[in-house]
Amino acid sequence: MTRVQKNPELDPHGYDAWLFDLDGVITDTASVHSNAWKKMFDEYLKDVADRDNVPFKSFEIDPDYFQYVDGKPRYDGVDAFLRSRGIELDWGDPEDGPDKETVCGLGNRKNTMFNDVLKEQGAVVFESSVDLVRKIRAEGKRVAVVTSSKNCDTVLQVAGLTDLFENKVDGNVAAEHNLKGKPDPHTYEVAAVFLGAPADRCVVIEDAISGVQAGKAGGFGLVIGIARHDAPEALLKNGADIVVSDLGELNY
Repeated sequence: MTRVQKNPELDPHGYDAWLFDLDGVITDTASVHSNAWKKMFDEYLKDVADRDNVPFKSFEIDPDYFQYVDGKPRYDGVDAFLRSRGIELDWGDPEDGPDKETVCGLGNRKNTMFNDVLKEQGAVVFESSVDLVRKIRAEGKRVAVVTSSKNCDTVLQVAGLTDLFENKVDGNVAAEHNLKGKPDPHTYEVAAVFLGAPADRCVVIEDAISGVQAGKAGGFGLVIGIARHDAPEALLKNGADIVVSDLGELNY
């Protein structure tokens, strides 16, 4: 795919700080996430179908994962998808066990499945993204990872990238500080504060619609979308200024 952008004059070089999503941007753990979501939801939906004597309708990566789950905090994704199927569960508590029928319980069940697969298969790395981060840091610019995942440290460790970012705002930081998740810009705004850079001097890089929406809503200087699964037009429509299929296309 050829790079597309709203304004041909846009240049990513002049910004002070760069904020990267993790899954689908730095690592290909997005596929591990989506498969874990499908396994968890299909098991639960089959149980509901058998219990309530209704037809079973499986969870589909496209459109269900992309529309209701991708890029959002884990429990928000559970709640959004279930509501799309007319299922409303008690929220529960983050300490709920994976067998408990609550939003948090199902989210924790998915997380267990994700970590099992991650440890078995490892994490695939997008080398062009890693190269870009290292190049930016070599120029003295600030970088942080901003992800809804509570597994950020584990993913970076499995991928051998624990030294890649100088700061992070992940699902654990968001929970500790009561930050709203994407598409709200709150986590990106806090990451910018951590790096000491105003929003208009920051670049946001995302592969999810909810992520580019967050970048746009926060008034960040430049929002770059990576079209790994969404159409370039969808990312542009929802807030991206530049869309590429791989960060190697930036020619930074």
